[in-house]
Amino acid sequence: MALYLRTRYNLNPKFLSDSLVIIPTYNEKENIEKIIEVVFALPKAFDILVVDDGSPDGTAAIVKRLQQKYPDALHILERSGKLGLGTAYIAGFHWGLARDYDYFIEMDADFSHNPKDLERLYQACLDGADVAVGSRYVRGGRVENWPRDRIMLSYGASLYVRMITWMPVKDPTAGFVCYKRKVLEKINFDKIRFIGYAFQIEMKFASRRLGFKIAEVPITFTDRVEGDSKMSKNIIREAILGVMEMKWRSFFSNYVE
Repeated sequence: MALYLRTRYNLNPKFLSDSLVIIPTYNEKENIEKIIEVVFALPKAFDILVVDDGSPDGTAAIVKRLQQKYPDALHILERSGKLGLGTAYIAGFHWGLARDYDYFIEMDADFSHNPKDLERLYQACLDGADVAVGSRYVRGGRVENWPRDRIMLSYGASLYVRMITWMPVKDPTAGFVCYKRKVLEKINFDKIRFIGYAFQIEMKFASRRLGFKIAEVPITFTDRVEGDSKMSKNIIREAILGVMEMKWRSFFSNYVE
């Protein structure tokens, strides 16, 4: 719909996009302005929604200042505290679905996802995918600045998820993902149980269960340079133990009802 309006009425593409980039933040003052500017400098127009979980470092204030520069393309959703990555994305999905965006892209604020790859994920959906995954583990994908033990943990987790879920997705834990509107309209978000990084696994699993086509786009994942990692033992535990629970639940219910 947004793409139709932009074309039909010859509106400025910088301020009316068919695509919404959702960026969850908690204490990202070192990165948020830089990544917003890079996204808005891309040839293809993307709108941005920052979902900030009450960052005490002033992340939200930086975004609000930048809204004066990008009043129609930059948006912020402020929440009261750290409520989890999954709930941040779901809040962003609801916000965007109410505003007729056609494509929804999850992206980290810390430049571990290269904003220049936004256009490649978008194009993959234009070419027929319902879900486009920025993948580290397909041919052409790679990881930079990670220690060997973390690479082994991540790759091992991906193999584990694939064995349990039978999903033909080589990077099921990836967090750089583009969804077509119809995918998010069909998923019942109340059925998504995970709020940490396992949320990424469950969203792909739900999309696959509902018959949507998933494509993987090779990317280079670069570990953050500034700010603190949000990874924790609880997140890893949720991902490991939760996958078996998720698979078990899938035998008795789907993600629609």
